[in-house]
Amino acid sequence: MASSLTCVGVVWAFLSFLCAAASCVGFFMPYWLLGSQLEKSVSFGTFRRCSYPVRDETRQTTVMVEQCGRYASFQAIPSAEWRICTVVTGLGCGLLLLVALTALMGCCVSELISRTVGRVAGGIQFLGG
Repeated sequence: MASSLTCVGVVWAFLSFLCAAASCVGFFMPYWLLGSQLEKSVSFGTFRRCSYPVRDETRQTTVMVEQCGRYASFQAIPSAEWRICTVVTGLGCGLLLLVALTALMGCCVSELISRTVGRVAGGIQFLGG
């Protein structure tokens, strides 16, 4: 199996993949902010939340839903800042995964990654991060 990467490039490829995977896991997990509300532990991230309050119209009270879930729609995300964060972080994770998977393919395919492609990929990683 021929490679178009040097030893440093192979290390970069594997570290890139690990960092992209960690970024994606962090993006999809709802544990960005932790706290408590109505004596229950709550947490939420950019587009997921756990243990959130809901108005019970039959009893005219607020009850806690003790499960994790996504927001019903993009507009249901609490603020414009969180919506922007969701889009920017999602795009960043996508770019990081694209570069990492291309770099891993460079470990197996010769003449896939040149010096110029490596520099462009590094720039994309910088933007993605």
